[in-house]
Amino acid sequence: MIGSSANTSTKADQRVRLYLPSLGVRSNARRVKHLTAIIGLAALILAACDGDQLSSSTTSSGGDAGSTSTLSTGGTGGNAGSAGNAGSAGNAGNAGSSTTSSTQSALDTLLNALRADTSKALLDQANEGGWPAKVEGGYLFVTTNLSLTKVAGDHDNWAGTNLTSDQGFLWIVIQVPNGSRYKFTNLTDWEADPWARSYTYDDFGEMSLVSPETQHFDRFFKIGDAEMEPRTIRILVPAEAPTHVLYTHDGQNLFDPNAFFGGWKIQDSVPPAMLVVGIDNTPARMDEYTHVPDVIGGGSVGGLGDAYADFIEGTIRPLVAEHYGEPPVIGTMGSSLGGLISLHIADRYPGKYAFAASLSGTMGWGSIGNNIHNETIIERYAAHGHQSTVLYIDSGGDGGNCGDTDADGINDDIDQGDNYCENEQLYNVLVSAGYQDNIDLAYVWAPGAQHNEAEWASRVNVPLSIFAGL
Repeated sequence: MIGSSANTSTKADQRVRLYLPSLGVRSNARRVKHLTAIIGLAALILAACDGDQLSSSTTSSGGDAGSTSTLSTGGTGGNAGSAGNAGSAGNAGNAGSSTTSSTQSALDTLLNALRADTSKALLDQANEGGWPAKVEGGYLFVTTNLSLTKVAGDHDNWAGTNLTSDQGFLWIVIQVPNGSRYKFTNLTDWEADPWARSYTYDDFGEMSLVSPETQHFDRFFKIGDAEMEPRTIRILVPAEAPTHVLYTHDGQNLFDPNAFFGGWKIQDSVPPAMLVVGIDNTPARMDEYTHVPDVIGGGSVGGLGDAYADFIEGTIRPLVAEHYGEPPVIGTMGSSLGGLISLHIADRYPGKYAFAASLSGTMGWGSIGNNIHNETIIERYAAHGHQSTVLYIDSGGDGGNCGDTDADGINDDIDQGDNYCENEQLYNVLVSAGYQDNIDLAYVWAPGAQHNEAEWASRVNVPLSIFAGL
C-alpha cells in the first residue's frame, strides 16, 4: 500500500491527485596436516647439517625474501623465485613465499598490460576490480595525463606524491586507507581520476575515492550488448546494505550537479538503503526509450524499447547482482521518454518489477506524428489490464483544456505543456483497469511545472518515498 505521506486531496469525481505547488529537494585440515609433517621432516634434515651450512642457508633465504616484498619489477620477481629455491631444504619456506610471488605478479601483469595496450588495460581493470587497483603494497594509481605528475589526497595531506613515468602513462603504488579522497595534479591543475570506480561530488566537482564505506557513486564503462550501444552505468551506493534497487534512465542527469538544469541530484532525496542504478542514454535515446515507432520531424523514429528492456534484464541486472547482490525490491524510473520506457519495462516483464515511476512521461508516443497511429502505452495498459507493479505517474502543466484534436483516441495538450493531458488520460485508464489510488497507483499533478530536470528534482522525493515503502 502506498503511504499517505504525499498529501492527497480527493476530488468530487473520486480521483485522487497529489497537488504539489512547491516541493524542496530533500535533501559485501588436510594441507595443514601434510605441511606439519613436511616441516618436521625438514627439521630432521636440517639437524643433520653442520652449523655453517645451516647459517648460510638461513641468511640467504631471508635476505632474498625481504627484497621481494619491497620491489616490483619483473627482475625482482625472478629473484623471488630463486629465494624460494635457496630455502628448498625446508619446503615450508616455498609454501610461505608463494603468496608474495603471486601477489607481486599481479602488479607486473597489470603494468605489462598497460604497456601493451593502455586503453584496453584501463577499461578491463575499471570494469573488473576497479581503479585504483589493489596490489601488493597498496593501491596502483594510473593516469594517462602526462602533465599531471603527482597524486595527492588525504593520504599525503594533499601535498602531492610523485608518479613514475612509464610507456605513455604514469603510475605509483601507495598504501592508503579506505575512503581516502584523491586527485591527479601538478599542483596547479587538479583532475579527478576519470577511470576511478568510486567517486563523489564536492564544491569543486567530481572527487575520486578509494574503496569508500559511506554513501558514494560507482561506475562501469562501455556496457552494452548485441543490440544496445555501450554506455556508462552510474550507481548510487548507500552506506548500509541495500534493500531496494531502482533502475533509472538518463543516468548522466541523475547525480552530477553540473548536468542539465543542475540535474536531479537524487543523492539529496534518496531514502536510506536504496541502490540507484543510473543507465546513461546514448544518441539513440529516442529509439531505445520507445516501444513503437512514431513520426518526428518528418521521419520514422523509435521502436527499440523491447531491446532496451532486454538489455536491462540480461546485462545490467546481472552486473548489479555480481557486484552488489541485487536487492529484493526492484523498481524502474525515468522522465519524459524515460518515464515511457519505465512503464514499458514493467509491462514487458510482468511480476519482475515491484515499482515503475514516470515523471512527465510521453504517454502519447506512437500517435504524435501526422497520419500515424501505433499502440500507445495508454492503449497497451488498457489492453493488458491490471498487473502487480505499483505505478507512479505525474506531470506539470496548467491542467484542463485537453482534447483529441486529431481524432486518434489520445488526448492532446492544448497549450497545457509537460504531457499533462496524456498522463491524465492514462490515469483514468489505470483506474478503469482496477488500479487503486494509494494502493498501487499514485498520480501527481504539479501545477505549472515545466519539462526539465530542475522540476523533476523538486518532486522526485515523492516516487522515491513510495518505492522505499514497498
